[in-house]
Amino acid sequence: MSIRERFEIDLKNLRDKLIEIGSVTEIALNKSIDALEKQNIDEALQIIEDDYRVDDLDEEINDLAILLIAKQQPVATDLRRVIVAIKISSDIERMADFAVNIAKSTIRIGDEPLVKPIKHIRRMHEIATKMLSLSIKAFNEEDLVLAKEVADMDDQVDELYGETIRDILDLMSSKKDSYQQLTQLMFICRYIERTADHATNISESIMYLIKGQRYDLNS
Repeated sequence: MSIRERFEIDLKNLRDKLIEIGSVTEIALNKSIDALEKQNIDEALQIIEDDYRVDDLDEEINDLAILLIAKQQPVATDLRRVIVAIKISSDIERMADFAVNIAKSTIRIGDEPLVKPIKHIRRMHEIATKMLSLSIKAFNEEDLVLAKEVADMDDQVDELYGETIRDILDLMSSKKDSYQQLTQLMFICRYIERTADHATNISESIMYLIKGQRYDLNS
């Protein structure tokens, strides 16, 4: 087997692990919103317990990337592929942390009836999770148009975030006995908004990979 063939195999392994960490994180994010909506404490606890899988994958991706750089000494686009893989893995790991944070907020809310429907929170969450899924697809296919589409979706999340936070702040003045729950719902909104920001970061990394130039899509 030639050096190039070995490199291509290792690069595919790196790409496969990125797709896996993205899939595991997407599942965790979906479970986190379900646990909140159903106020399912057991499911929330399971999300926290399962987070080690993402941490392990992130470590494996970093180790493989460093080994690739050390052994193969890639240049140009090949080097960018490896560097971008490390960056994307870090962004996805942070998204998984937000799934854990949502689960922790769900536990803090407990079985106290929700003072407001979480329709807007769920919609924010659906968009942010779709952004993660599409960003991984854009990376795998090195699709610049799809990466830009993901970044554009961030505006929808920001708009829903602002609207939902305003609603919660209004409720705080009239439902003072639910202050703790409303505070946790505000935290959850922030975790989802940050999840979308990290998906946008992935889009920036894809653009850097393809164009060799850095773009700021979060401004």
